[in-house]
Amino acid sequence: MARPARAPLLRRLLLAAALAASCSYYLLVLQAQASVPPRYDGFAYGGGAAAAWKETVLVEAFLDPLCPDSRDAWEPLKLAVERYAPRVSLIVHPFPLPYHTYAFHACRALYIANKFNTSSTYPLLELFFKNQEKFYNSATSSLSSTAVTVEISKMAAQAVGNSVSEFHSGFSNVRTDLATRVSFKYGCTRGVAGAPFFFVNGFLQPGGGSPIDYNTWVSILDPLVSQHGDRIEVFTSL
Repeated sequence: MARPARAPLLRRLLLAAALAASCSYYLLVLQAQASVPPRYDGFAYGGGAAAAWKETVLVEAFLDPLCPDSRDAWEPLKLAVERYAPRVSLIVHPFPLPYHTYAFHACRALYIANKFNTSSTYPLLELFFKNQEKFYNSATSSLSSTAVTVEISKMAAQAVGNSVSEFHSGFSNVRTDLATRVSFKYGCTRGVAGAPFFFVNGFLQPGGGSPIDYNTWVSILDPLVSQHGDRIEVFTSL
């Protein structure tokens, strides 16, 4: 007796499985997509953002306020940018590392400061770098989240110039929470996997996760600045 044909049934089952897998993947992609923010992420240093993309060499730094390597990277980067200003612009993207317990709170504080007083953002970042030990995991292990945000607010009030309670109220503003999340997600879309990470004119610099010293920054920026204003077709030889 001949066996019944199974090929059509098998093809239908495989087609159904493939369709289910495709739908699942599509839903995962939709869930993973982040909403486009109303403005470009990060904080411009020295007020040079207006012409940053077209008129200057653009340096982008992904920094965690509670990261020792970010702290060590900041001073040589700042000196190099100031050396070449206004021909070099800098944008810092807050990037809270998940293994620093209160890094997200620190990055959020930068957005709160920027909301109250845009000129206070970088002074607050430098205060974090100077007082990192107060917010390390070991130093905050016995503190509640509220207690830590109060301590951050006390420090931030020095840079922003408002009251501690006024600054602390910023942690209740959902917009600062969302902005900090956008910064983290944006870093992930750029392939950032640590701090500090640096890009120059959109190109990732080697040694991600480690500071770049001043002399190295000069060696990176000097040739680019020397070409500034020249009409050079970079890819004509390709």
